[in-house]
Amino acid sequence: MHQEIPLSGGNASAGVVRVGGTVRKPSTEHSPGVLAYMRTLRGRGIDLPEPMGQDEQGRMVTEYVPGPLAMGSPPLTGPELARVGGMVRAIHDASEGLDAAQLGLGPALIPVDAPDLVCHGDLTPWNLVLGERWVFIDWDGTAASTRLWDLAYSAQAFTLNDVAADPAVAAQDFRSFLDGYGADAVLRAELVPILSRRAWAMHDMLEAARREGREPWGSMFLSGHGTHWRGVAQFLERNVDAWTAALI
Repeated sequence: MHQEIPLSGGNASAGVVRVGGTVRKPSTEHSPGVLAYMRTLRGRGIDLPEPMGQDEQGRMVTEYVPGPLAMGSPPLTGPELARVGGMVRAIHDASEGLDAAQLGLGPALIPVDAPDLVCHGDLTPWNLVLGERWVFIDWDGTAASTRLWDLAYSAQAFTLNDVAADPAVAAQDFRSFLDGYGADAVLRAELVPILSRRAWAMHDMLEAARREGREPWGSMFLSGHGTHWRGVAQFLERNVDAWTAALI
């Protein structure tokens, strides 16, 4: 029997443990749909933790992928950011044609009008393992969204998340990410005005969760996440010209 080792580092990691080469986490009614989506993407060539069903306790079981998270690692270089952008593009393209309702997925944490693509919803540095394999983890929030909304969050989280950064440097990182994604001129033009809207949406969701007592989001708002996302949204608004110029 393998020892159960609690895993931490995420914002919603209560009950998540490592058992040998697997990760076990509490299941929800939508976990079978998440596992089905993961199997489909693996079948379409995406490297992600192998979905393994449920254990005898009913917990969701996936492969444990070793390596540090990008969030706590040295800043990614331009070529590395381009690599991540390419990973996000591959996931989006592999998700084309899938139906969230048919898969049995739950509602998006932050809904968007006219969702038309099944998305991870949190392709961010706190969910990217940088080991022998670069792999996105924590697929539990998979839901219907749009390519633009999902890309805005990922690009911002990887390149425009530090309000103390030099906007000119951050803008070049932003460009590297989108170059890796292969974003065309139309997508780039649509993306810049969405950035601050996506950050405000995160702030507003956390603030509403605090008022309504929804966890862990309410406690996150009080512990500094609300302040962070407000600052990010304002940083994005102040420097629209820098983001736009970097993409031309």
